[in-house]
Amino acid sequence: MSKRLNLVLITVDQMRGDCLGVAGHPVVETPNLDHLASTGVRFSRAYSATPTCIAARASILTGLKQEHHGRVGYQDGVPWHYPITLPGELARAGYHTQGIGKMHFHPPRSLQGFHNVVLHDGYLHYYRRSERGRSSDDYIAWLREKAGPDVDYAEHGIDCNSWMARPWHLPERLHPTNWVVHESIRFLQRRDPDKPFFLWMSFVRPHAPLDPPEYYLNMYLQRDLPLPPIGDWVAADVPQNPGLPTDAGIGQLREHELRRLLAGYYGCITHIDHQIGRFLKGLYENNVLDNTLILFTSDHGELLGDHHLFRKSLPYEGSARIPMILHLPRSYSPRRAGVYDVPVELRDILPTMLEAAECTIPPSVDGMSFLSYARGETPKWRDYIHGEHAHGGASNHWLTDGKEKYIWFSQTGREQLFDLRSDPLELHDLVQCTDAKPRLEHWRRIMVQELQHRPEGYVQNGSLVTGRPVSALIPGIFK
Repeated sequence: MSKRLNLVLITVDQMRGDCLGVAGHPVVETPNLDHLASTGVRFSRAYSATPTCIAARASILTGLKQEHHGRVGYQDGVPWHYPITLPGELARAGYHTQGIGKMHFHPPRSLQGFHNVVLHDGYLHYYRRSERGRSSDDYIAWLREKAGPDVDYAEHGIDCNSWMARPWHLPERLHPTNWVVHESIRFLQRRDPDKPFFLWMSFVRPHAPLDPPEYYLNMYLQRDLPLPPIGDWVAADVPQNPGLPTDAGIGQLREHELRRLLAGYYGCITHIDHQIGRFLKGLYENNVLDNTLILFTSDHGELLGDHHLFRKSLPYEGSARIPMILHLPRSYSPRRAGVYDVPVELRDILPTMLEAAECTIPPSVDGMSFLSYARGETPKWRDYIHGEHAHGGASNHWLTDGKEKYIWFSQTGREQLFDLRSDPLELHDLVQCTDAKPRLEHWRRIMVQELQHRPEGYVQNGSLVTGRPVSALIPGIFK
């Protein structure tokens, strides 16, 4: 059993797919992730089909499409009852399973197949409103042991969805990013040595608050940071600062505020990268580096001012496209490195991990294992991904094959079409272009096929229907 691959899933929260040095970002420094990518496989067209925390993590946990796990928007407080989970299948196969950091399950102490979880989900309004919720946060207890009984990680006053940025207000070693690595190395030291292990190591950053330690914020404050792209389809009346709410999803920041936002976000990413380097040393020092598979990804992206938009939930690349890196240890053979542009999704993580563990993939799983790409093989792959998000008047469905993207806003009927090969920043909406009409009709037909059996009634008489009621939960799945 001990010769089976150990498995480490590293997730971050709200990291864009383009924010890697190895992916060509002109500013962001990610040396440790770049190394994992250059000696592993990187998927340049990886997506989060429902790009917010809870629904995305449901896909990771279950290997299911959003229409099957039932979460198509953001809603706290809904219990997680899934018969098949990634840690559960691995535990049944003899793995020692551990979750550390942000899980975002409900209730928070729900194990979901793990033998143990050590939690810090960040500032979640649903749980911060009651002491019961705060008592489930292991990081807070640890922080108060180290820094005093009244200390709180939110003392700096930056909201958990804010565009503001400032340095971390406590010693760097007390930052929640450092804590996740501290606890992960402790697990390596305390695990059952007679079993292979599965560790889900989950960071809250670079999700706001944008509070990297001062060193990392300073790295970017004085640099010439590229400003976000603004598409020619963006309305001219987008509200401007001053007076923009700090948790706004849309608006125009003043340039100095926008540059500070970018510096804080990039600083959080480089801080995480350096701490991942610390964890890699921990794997080496505990004699498991050469037998451990590492998979790195994010639950969704961050619009970061693209098209005057912030946060996530929308179908644009900044929100929906994510990093995806699979690194196999030197002991695995055959082992190949490369970059692939096939459309992969978070639901593909479960079957990939199960195949690496030599486990049977349950037939109910929707995802596909991409492990064979790391062996230098090119399996038959899906043609496209269907994504969606319940988001009030901006509720949306979208399709992409990594080359084109079609978007349908279900409450207004608005459509958009982008050619991602020639227009990766989504600057030009092709919907009104005569030459693009056949492609628009092609994608519209596929969307009808995807939605024709949905209980919301998005399709009637073979056509998309605008204005149907939307909910964060698909009707009939949750009792």
